[in-house]
Amino acid sequence: LRTRLGADCLVGTTLRLPAEVVTAAIASAPHKVQLFDRLGQPAFQVGDGRMHFGIGVTALYYMDPLSDALQPFARPHLGAMVRLASSLPQYECISTVGILQDVPSRRADLVATVEMLANTTRPLVLLISDEAQFTPVLDLCAHIVGDLGTHPCLVPYLNPLTPLVMSADTLNKMLAAIPRGLPVIFSSYSMAGMTTPLPPAGTLVLLLAELLAGLVISQVIRPGAPVLLGTLPDYFDMKTMQSFYDPQSFLINLACAEMMAEYGLPHCGTSGSGTGWGADLPAADTYWQNTLTSVLSPGGLAPFVGDTLGAKAFSPNTVVYVHEVIDQALRFATGFSLGESAALLEEIALAGPGGSFLSAPSTRRAFRDGYYPSPLFPRWSMEKWQAEGAPQAQDLLRRHTARLVESAPPPADASDLLARGAAFIKGLS
Repeated sequence: LRTRLGADCLVGTTLRLPAEVVTAAIASAPHKVQLFDRLGQPAFQVGDGRMHFGIGVTALYYMDPLSDALQPFARPHLGAMVRLASSLPQYECISTVGILQDVPSRRADLVATVEMLANTTRPLVLLISDEAQFTPVLDLCAHIVGDLGTHPCLVPYLNPLTPLVMSADTLNKMLAAIPRGLPVIFSSYSMAGMTTPLPPAGTLVLLLAELLAGLVISQVIRPGAPVLLGTLPDYFDMKTMQSFYDPQSFLINLACAEMMAEYGLPHCGTSGSGTGWGADLPAADTYWQNTLTSVLSPGGLAPFVGDTLGAKAFSPNTVVYVHEVIDQALRFATGFSLGESAALLEEIALAGPGGSFLSAPSTRRAFRDGYYPSPLFPRWSMEKWQAEGAPQAQDLLRRHTARLVESAPPPADASDLLARGAAFIKGLS
């Protein structure tokens, strides 16, 4: 840093960045990041003005979809959740879903990465909990996928220690990932009232300072390195000693997205994850607020759907429910066209007062996709609902999710990748 930025930028252990250094880093970093699937085909582009969603992140427990019983997160759970998300089209990437409790901890990140690679072809967001396994994980991925930088299908997730600390762990991960040509997510997690100021403006300013420092360091390591920047802006409840999402969390997330758009940088924000006690009303409240504000933002990546109970557990029911939320929010954000106005006015005139549009040309053209068909919740009358035994919506979600978990198939090459991954890990022992 002293060599590239000048001795005045680093005073003891404090990094002070002049405005011109930050401006140069913003100009250096790519404005869009193209991600590929594991097979080398283009998947999606962060920075294209659209929101892209994914599931994750690093839970310790698995919540059974039928009973809500908690189990230590294990390898079969990870494979099943990756396959589940891959069967749902709005989840365009998969983040590390859980920390494996049924394998030796010194190999847990490696085994989890193999499971993810084998059970999907979609891009992966990697959250590696053990720094010692970070470089071996990248080596493992290169062994299985090939050159990681040419068609990047992996995005390591990195974060500072809020407030305003860049740990050696994070710097070492940046030094391992960025020279390989991999894009990285640099994201700040905050708890307003504890690690950042309680007023939203103070939180936003502090978190932006962290993000821009991370951006500068990435460009020092490799000019032109692709970086996604964003925040997870929690609040801290001083009565319960728990973090939570406040409605203004989503305003902070939206403000950060707008700042990244102003800078011309790709954004990676929150998915509203971690709230509720499974796929319940508190979770629905948070996910709807977050998803709707996200799709109205300048776009980016929201890769962390599905965790619950303060991010300690992972809920497949939440994954399935929020997929429906995303579907509807994207439909909302698409808006509607006024292009057929003249023809529609003719239809209205033809039907006249008290008329019907059941057989109108516009109805015949659009009735199959003219409104949202929920795969979860049928539009029953009261009589039909009573005839079906008056089921609760939660029960329909449970059964639908369990069927999807059971039926979601792995990629055709899953067995081969699992074997190659196991051989690589064995060679490290």
